Amino acid sequence: MKRKTKTQRHPHKNGKKANAGSSGGPNPNSSEPNRRDLLAKIRNWGLLGVLAAGAGWYLVDEVTATIAEHDLSRIGNGTPAVVQIHDPQCSRCLALQRETRNALKTLEDGALHYVVANIRTAEGRQFAAAHGVSHVTLLLFDKTGKRRNVLVGERHRDTLAAIFRSHVRQFGKN
Repeated sequence: MKRKTKTQRHPHKNGKKANAGSSGGPNPNSSEPNRRDLLAKIRNWGLLGVLAAGAGWYLVDEVTATIAEHDLSRIGNGTPAVVQIHDPQCSRCLALQRETRNALKTLEDGALHYVVANIRTAEGRQFAAAHGVSHVTLLLFDKTGKRRNVLVGERHRDTLAAIFRSHVRQFGKN
């Protein structure tokens, strides 16, 4: 039996044309941006812009909330307040802060102010010393600014929520 010799296929066979740059198709060696590349860049930059705007909004909201939390002048302004004597480098203080914030979410907005007295600042140290307490402590004030209760140590959010509801019922707006 004789073997047939294989013939090499021609690039133009079966209706396919070689890409010589004049066929109108994309040329990978071309430095000119095509429509698909341009639309992809617009999409990517648009998504990046939306993400940056969202992150900026979140950060501004968090910074504003943090500034409000550290404003000790909110005590006694007509709304009951809970003040945490807080050391930001203490893991127990951070755990109490997390539980307190979760407990406050169960209350109506504005029913109870949450204020943080940071003992790493002079104002926070003076506030803690004036009330004779150390960190990992919550102080409950009525709407006139009179201290009504002191909670020392960590508490679970459910326990705190019950204490806060009772405090608002007893010393909140009438």
